[in-house]
Amino acid sequence: MDIRAAVDTIGLAVDAGGVAVIVAAIAIAALGFVRGLVRAEPFGSSYRQLRHGIGQGVLLGLELLVAGDIIRTVVIAPTFTSVGVLAIIVLIRTFLSFSLEVELSGRWPWQSSSDAGVPPRGRAPGSGFRRSAPNRRAG
Repeated sequence: MDIRAAVDTIGLAVDAGGVAVIVAAIAIAALGFVRGLVRAEPFGSSYRQLRHGIGQGVLLGLELLVAGDIIRTVVIAPTFTSVGVLAIIVLIRTFLSFSLEVELSGRWPWQSSSDAGVPPRGRAPGSGFRRSAPNRRAG
């Protein structure tokens, strides 16, 4: 087996691992959801746990899939076309990962966890308008 075939096999194995992680996360999250319903936990809580579990699995799976793509692209003689296709794939998967991370954590990655859900100073939550200062009369 030459080096290209070996690295290609490694890339495919990493891809298979990414798919396996996603499938396993869906199965585990679904079991947790059903268990929550059987235990009469609130539906909203069980549903949020389901989405969170699936989201975490998809995030990890996407990272493995990107790694597999990079491994396979580096092995073959890289052309502008293959590198361009890889760049587009990585860009799309990175955007998906970024979007999922924001959805799961409820904050931007560069935002500290203590800032999550706190509106900018002087703004009402959920609005683009500044709050007016209370009208205080001397007196």
